[in-house]
Amino acid sequence: MLGTKCLLAGVVAPIRWKYGLTIGTGPKHQMEATVNQYIGLDVSLKETAISIRQEGKRIWRGRCPSDPKLLSEMIRRHAPHAKRVVFETGPLSTWFYHALTAEGVPAICIEARHAQKILDETLNKTDANDADGLAHLAEAGFYKAVRVKAFDSMLTRTLVTARNQLLSISTQLSNQIRGLMKTFGLIVPKGRGRIFDGNVRQFLDGNDALAKIILPLLDAWCDIRRRAAGLDHQLLAAARGSQETKLLMTIPGVGAVTAISYVAAIEDPDNFKKSRSVGAWLGLTTRRYQSGEVDYDGHISRRGDNRLRGLLYEAAMVLLTRTSARTECSLKNWGLKLRDRLGFKRAAVAVARKLSVIMHSMLKTGEMFNALAGAPV
Repeated sequence: MLGTKCLLAGVVAPIRWKYGLTIGTGPKHQMEATVNQYIGLDVSLKETAISIRQEGKRIWRGRCPSDPKLLSEMIRRHAPHAKRVVFETGPLSTWFYHALTAEGVPAICIEARHAQKILDETLNKTDANDADGLAHLAEAGFYKAVRVKAFDSMLTRTLVTARNQLLSISTQLSNQIRGLMKTFGLIVPKGRGRIFDGNVRQFLDGNDALAKIILPLLDAWCDIRRRAAGLDHQLLAAARGSQETKLLMTIPGVGAVTAISYVAAIEDPDNFKKSRSVGAWLGLTTRRYQSGEVDYDGHISRRGDNRLRGLLYEAAMVLLTRTSARTECSLKNWGLKLRDRLGFKRAAVAVARKLSVIMHSMLKTGEMFNALAGAPV
């Protein structure tokens, strides 16, 4: 009778569950009744292991082909109230993150090295256990989220990587040709490009048996150099079309490859609150070990982007070793003083870290490089 009166009055009667627990049906109570679910994904090339946790317990786990669309459908089916979907950094992480986010899945990419230290504590190493461990991290919130780059930035990084790979293959082939010809007493003199090609063909003239072996390698070397030159043109065109890249190229020692790689890695300067944080992000700051009475600074951490860190180190070496009017600046003078006190390699690392800070500040302010900045008055 009471329930009938409530319905007539326009009020929904509360739902009485087992054990005397009563839950209201209003909007506030519905929000309180919603339970968040946390998902861990252990991604591989063919299959992805899935683990779903809710209120401290695993409620479901299984496998799915490594396709973000199929994964998002399975997540919506088994975890309609997913709050965090966690997976580690890896070859497929960029694609997975953007594809899952486009499907409305709250995807989070986390630092693999940080997660691995926790996942190694499990007794049995399996994909299912790794996925369950990642779900634990998602539920506890104990992880380091990674900023996943946009596809445009990854396209630029792919262009630089492909160019470097072709140049590396070209160098290996030329060294292989030199080594094979030394066996027969044919010492190819120093030279690159057309000079190297002409010297090799000159030595092979009249030696048909050896020419049948070396000429295919030489033709492959020439073709790879042409392909690398094509990627060079693409890289220079992309650098000319970017105002940020042209701005960074005003720094002595910073060329098109370093500038465009830096812009692609940073993406938005607002991703870093302080310019000094970029040096630590690139692994150019020293590691510290402190335990009890022991406290010392070690080598640089070498975390982050290895290629960009190497490019900045090369730019620092150029800045410190080239003697021209363009390279004269207060940054070079500071680095030379460090070289006299600490040695060349440590000075180059310090200049590379300072370059990363200066480049971020330039992107943030839009100002060109000031050669006299920081100089004593």
